[in-house]
Amino acid sequence: MTEATPATEAGRGTILVINGPNLNLLGTREPEKYGTSTLADVEQLAISAAAAHGFTVDCVQSNHEGDLLDAIHAARGTAVGIVINAGAYTHTSVALRDALAAVQLPAVEVHITNVHQREEFRHHSYLSGVCTAIIVGAGVLGYKLAIDYLADAV
Repeated sequence: MTEATPATEAGRGTILVINGPNLNLLGTREPEKYGTSTLADVEQLAISAAAAHGFTVDCVQSNHEGDLLDAIHAARGTAVGIVINAGAYTHTSVALRDALAAVQLPAVEVHITNVHQREEFRHHSYLSGVCTAIIVGAGVLGYKLAIDYLADAV
């Protein structure tokens, strides 16, 4: 698991940005679908977007579901919102859904590609029902849009 990395001085609070399995391969994994931005680029985009609104960011990436659950649980009482790209766990993990519901924080689900233009199994999300917004198909700009949304919502 990539350790949570605080981004800026405390202001309006912290937004947790979670990236799930295979997102550590951004920039090299299927660039025709996911683009050439790396995970470090995505995290820097999130940090800059949050700082513009007076927020800090903690970024976590893991290929292990339990690590993502632990990060969500730890956000309870420390974060004001969550941006989550759970990757393939979006379509399989009731546990992530339950964790998001349990912490009672506004959460935005992000997908770099338009999952509704892809394989049928990607059309269902276990997370959407407990997220306050969903951004799909906007590329890595979706992370900035999610943070902009949370900045207005909290």
